[in-house]
Amino acid sequence: MVNKLNKVLQNMIVQIEQNRTEILKINSQDVALCSKADIALYDRLILQDKNLDAMIQSLKNVILKEVPFGKSIYSYRHDNGLLIENKTVPFGTVLIIYESRPDVTVEATAIALKSGNKILLKGGKEARKTNLFLHQCWLNALELSDMDNNWIVYLDLNRHKFQEFLEDSSNSIDLIIPRGGIALLEYVQKIARCPVITSGRGNNFLYISEEGDLQMAKKIIIASKISKISACNALDKVLINKKISNIFKEELLEVLRNEGVEVIEEANDTLLCEEFLDLKILVLRVKDMMTAINMINKFSGRHSATIITKNANEAQQFFELVDCAAVYHNASTRFTDGFQFGLGAEMAISTSKLHHRGPLGIEHLVTNKWQIKGHGQVR
Repeated sequence: MVNKLNKVLQNMIVQIEQNRTEILKINSQDVALCSKADIALYDRLILQDKNLDAMIQSLKNVILKEVPFGKSIYSYRHDNGLLIENKTVPFGTVLIIYESRPDVTVEATAIALKSGNKILLKGGKEARKTNLFLHQCWLNALELSDMDNNWIVYLDLNRHKFQEFLEDSSNSIDLIIPRGGIALLEYVQKIARCPVITSGRGNNFLYISEEGDLQMAKKIIIASKISKISACNALDKVLINKKISNIFKEELLEVLRNEGVEVIEEANDTLLCEEFLDLKILVLRVKDMMTAINMINKFSGRHSATIITKNANEAQQFFELVDCAAVYHNASTRFTDGFQFGLGAEMAISTSKLHHRGPLGIEHLVTNKWQIKGHGQVR
């Protein structure tokens, strides 16, 4: 089975290489219908050679990973001779719902396959042509590997038909991973008949302690905001300890504005909850670290948060009290990513607490099953 799965991934690499020009051509048709005014959508949608290279590298990374199923988690020999084992097994069929990012069609499918799962893909309408072509590449790779095409299914359904699909109890789905905004996540959680791992919402915070290195803070804030505004790990909120000189704040705001970033200095609950996905940032002064932690835990997407401080004890307290999937000390939130965390690739970044939190790699797309071997024992 492992060899067959790797063969599919290897054939998909060939498919991307052979169809590189066609993929970019079809993607340009999707891009032509997208308004450049929506910076985040445009950034997520457009494919260039470097994006195809990244897809291929993800596939190579996944090939090198061990399959996560069939591993023993726990083993116990009962007094009566029963061998009781708990082993990892695939979920079965995974549905992923995502918007505007064609690379998900490749990366998520690779992870699902290598972990022994079938996958249902529901991409956004803005990337429809690109996704359908990439799906056909996957079907070609399956056929060349002598595997059934029901391993990878693309749900080419409009919103109404897709809602009907989700509500149909006869559809066999074992796990749903929605990647998107609050409305999508809440809708899927409400209607789902199987486990849901929520993903996609960032709204990440950075707190600068009175003991923080201010030049480091400035560097991290700028890079975390402007390097990729469409990323869910981008920075949206900066909280500055009130004991820090206001001169630093003014210097920071000037640099941000010079980079084309809109700076907001007053906030209400709506703004504090909002994931901007734009050249926009909220900068506030706060009383102390506990005030910052309480704001993060109340308003963030529970994705990523970071503290800038020279005080290791303060950083440790921040680690323990902030309720996010990834918590940083003196580093950018932009590292919350499966590849950056050494997972090779990622299915999504889970902000759920069950059954996994943070980047979902191959290792996390399994559940478990008890297997008990006996020779006639009864209780």
